[in-house]
Amino acid sequence: MAEKLKIIPLGGLNEIGKNMTVYECAGDIIVVDCGVAFPDSDMFGIDLVIPDMSYLVKHKNRVRAVVITHGHEDHVGAVPFLLRQLKVPIYCTRLTAGLIDIKLEEHHLKHESDVRTMEAGQTFKAGCFSVEFIRVNHSIADAVSLAITTPLGVVVHTGDFKIDSTPVGAQVIDLARFGQLGNQGVLALLSDSTNVERPGYAMSERKVGETLDGLFKGCDQRIIVTTFASNVHRIQQIIDAAVKYNRKVAITGRSMENILRVAIQLDYMDIPPGTIMELSQIKGMPRHKVVIVTTGSQGEPMSALYRMAISGHKQVEIGAGDRVIISASSIPGNEKMVSKVINELFRKGADVIYEKLADVHVSGHACQEELKLMLALTRPQYFMPVHGEFRHLRAHASLARQTGVNPKHIFVGDLGQVLTISEQGAKYTGTVQAGRLLIDGLGVGDVGSVVLRDRKVLAEDGLIVVVVTLDAATGQVAAGPDIVSRGFVYVKESEALMEDMRRLASQALDMCHENHINEWSSIKSAVKSALSDYLFKKIKRTPMILPVIMES
Repeated sequence: MAEKLKIIPLGGLNEIGKNMTVYECAGDIIVVDCGVAFPDSDMFGIDLVIPDMSYLVKHKNRVRAVVITHGHEDHVGAVPFLLRQLKVPIYCTRLTAGLIDIKLEEHHLKHESDVRTMEAGQTFKAGCFSVEFIRVNHSIADAVSLAITTPLGVVVHTGDFKIDSTPVGAQVIDLARFGQLGNQGVLALLSDSTNVERPGYAMSERKVGETLDGLFKGCDQRIIVTTFASNVHRIQQIIDAAVKYNRKVAITGRSMENILRVAIQLDYMDIPPGTIMELSQIKGMPRHKVVIVTTGSQGEPMSALYRMAISGHKQVEIGAGDRVIISASSIPGNEKMVSKVINELFRKGADVIYEKLADVHVSGHACQEELKLMLALTRPQYFMPVHGEFRHLRAHASLARQTGVNPKHIFVGDLGQVLTISEQGAKYTGTVQAGRLLIDGLGVGDVGSVVLRDRKVLAEDGLIVVVVTLDAATGQVAAGPDIVSRGFVYVKESEALMEDMRRLASQALDMCHENHINEWSSIKSAVKSALSDYLFKKIKRTPMILPVIMES
């Protein structure tokens, strides 16, 4: 029987984040990436969003390996949740392994896990698959693409990448290897679509270093810089500028401290002795001798920069003698939070430099010309754009057509769709269970659409509780009804409205008694209906109404 290769995206299609792709052939399965997404603004109380892994759990005896392309949250964040259900080796580069170890320690899974480190250029076998790591550039060190050799041919899975000819602290992307693979024949290419709407090329990371040097030179203010904690090359450039201009550096923010510790241990950073000091040690130093590197580039409410902006940080008070550099771009959905922090910093008199004012950030994702080059080098028989919303995937498909890929061989898919490649061709052959699981505290998947809908109603319109006591013998009202309001109206200012609700609830209860309606569910429904109709007509609001019945 001729072999078939199945490619099944469980995350990262028609969305930004929670990247996860399944490759299945000859009874073996490997998984590429295992990431999280961050909740939308209407996901009240949700901490993280992870892929639905039901398909992998169902076939866990066939899963041979999980391969991680790099250490960003949208590629590694869900690893602990997967390892709770599957015992499977994880293959990744050294820095990625260090970041995964931090996560596994937090989840008390480190001693039960099997994390195996690889270097770019190395290959390992997992069932019928052979996986080669290929060096690429990205906004985190040790990022790789994968050349996955299957019984039907080689699949190139780019992961997140850019082409940076002058990278910081890293080697240039191995374009020659992609060209070799293209000459040998690439069955399919799955490529990063995040920046497909941007023409030209992504700027080099060194451009940020040049800008930082200019902002440090001659500055007599205290400098506070925030950036993505995982971007060790950016942090290295900040420290280089501090050393050049004779400043001491303090680090604040838990994720920044953790990643810096791992990067130093694994020799991904070069920091002269005596450069890093505790935040408490530099408080008394002259402002022009100090740099603080902090978390909070996305305006996160609990981050160090946010607390500085609202005067909630115990050790740092921002004022007119500070220059704050936000060396990051806003992740889609975070723009309002970032703007709020910037406004608060300006209000305190700080000099704030951000992406719209200077080149203090460059993207880690390939733009149009780089994506075309990847297509031209690999010359794939089949192409599937990944890592993007639907508009990104369609735009990337258009680029592929421009570079000569047969339009019939381009597959813009959706989560759970199974792309099957055989010697007869490629086509979609069904779907598997896919989607999202919501993480709320320690709960995994126990918050669904109904709970989210209730939280949305509570957040937008509030809650009304109607408390009534019925006589157990006669069914008549013994006490109440009392109206309790939370997040709806302030009772003292709306006494007339509250009195109307009490009257309507009493009428509904009397009506139920007269019609011999004794079932509590029917009584509750009648009270709820009477109040909801009245409130919508009166004030065009639909709070959650919760009748509570007791017996005496």
